[in-house]
Amino acid sequence: MKVIINQCYGGFGINETIAKKYGVGAYDDDARYNKDIINLIESGIDCNGFGAKLKVVEIPENATDYEIDDYDGFESIIYVVDGKIHHM
Repeated sequence: MKVIINQCYGGFGINETIAKKYGVGAYDDDARYNKDIINLIESGIDCNGFGAKLKVVEIPENATDYEIDDYDGFESIIYVVDGKIHHM
């Protein structure tokens, strides 16, 4: 599964224009999983909201659980595969 995370201090946010175009809130978690926005980011289009540097990461399909870890807006993914915790 692909998910959008923020890779700088400040916080997650999608550009307002992009968010409106794809019918998501700029700061809503639904935006993190929007396949159209994921494709835009992967193709190099700037979808960053104010104070954000967005990146698409892929959680392994066999992950049994995951969480978005946030430290002052800088995010990473913690996930579980075969009972082991992984951090990316």
